[in-house]
Amino acid sequence: MTLDQLFKHHFHDVPAGLAVAPGRVNLIGEHTDYNAGFVLPMNVDRHTRLAFRPRRDARLRVFSEHAGQTVELPLGDVATALPPWARYVAQVAAVLKEAGLPVGGFDAAIASDVPIGGGLSSSASLEAAVAAALVASADVAHAGQTLDGLLAAVGQSRKNLALLCQQAEHRVGVRCGIMDQFVVLHGTRDHALLIDCRSLETRSVELDGSLDLAVVIINSRVHHDLAANAYNERRRQCEDAVRVFASCRKGVAALRDVEMADWEKWAGKMDAVVARRARHVIGENARALRFATALERGDLAAAGSDMNASHASLRDDYEVSCRELDLLVEIAQAVPGVYGSRLTGGGFGGCTVTLCTRAAVEPLRAAVTDRYRAATGQEPDVLVTRAAGRAELVWA
Repeated sequence: MTLDQLFKHHFHDVPAGLAVAPGRVNLIGEHTDYNAGFVLPMNVDRHTRLAFRPRRDARLRVFSEHAGQTVELPLGDVATALPPWARYVAQVAAVLKEAGLPVGGFDAAIASDVPIGGGLSSSASLEAAVAAALVASADVAHAGQTLDGLLAAVGQSRKNLALLCQQAEHRVGVRCGIMDQFVVLHGTRDHALLIDCRSLETRSVELDGSLDLAVVIINSRVHHDLAANAYNERRRQCEDAVRVFASCRKGVAALRDVEMADWEKWAGKMDAVVARRARHVIGENARALRFATALERGDLAAAGSDMNASHASLRDDYEVSCRELDLLVEIAQAVPGVYGSRLTGGGFGGCTVTLCTRAAVEPLRAAVTDRYRAATGQEPDVLVTRAAGRAELVWA
């Protein structure tokens, strides 16, 4: 069924509008966002689509195609026991309502081709689509207005909406940084977005069509259960490192404020594991800035070298890789025409991202399909993508 047909089947009506939000891939800058650092993500041609019709009674009725479930709850209710996917819906609604945004109830059907648990930020994609539909449903007079117009009318912005969606994800249980929600709501077509996660200043980095460049995302199709707990643990370890550095030098509020020379001087004052976590973040911030500059000057070999170094650091210092991701990176790095490859997202499964020449795409696909399947029994999902645009509203 099409999404419109799903909506009609479950709600016996036709949708009034559609909220569309992309997934994202982070080219480099992993686990730096919650350390006030630098990231360079781009949106991908995989989307969450939410067909909706405003209701008059401030209730949410939502059907998920992926889960095959419908939930119903009052707008703002987070006490009701809900399946995991619906907790994001409920928390976004509650956070926006508490912040004083005009929001309305709706009937909605959700479909998505963003891999769940694949490191492409399916949760932020869902949050942005839900937030857009909530704002659009506040008043039937809003029909036909853009998301930017609706937000401006109530003194809000995409930046504020991203921060609220981040808060909702924190309430679900993952203490994520701002990268995912920010790029999903701000990214532009054919550009990556360098984000300073402290100031939220951005720089668009054109993925110039004249470059012999392809972005290839490979889904390992594995997701190890320890991911959420390990993510929060690493965030605590980074905070432990900050406390040590702050005791040694004034002006340290986050690992963003620490240089590698500082690490070499004071790493011995902290637990060895905590020191390795800090070394990754400090080095990754420098790599993200170098990578953006390399792309801008067309030096793809330099950009690829930093990608490879990023994966090694994530594997050895931050310890968020796994056998399957290491294998995908190893296979990719051996294919002629590949500039660089690394895991992307939180780790412990999910996806890798690879930059290569256009001619290397099919040899890469063949090598990954043959070797990865033989080693793991899993069929990898290979996505060649261009940078997609930001979350938007489309009216019927």
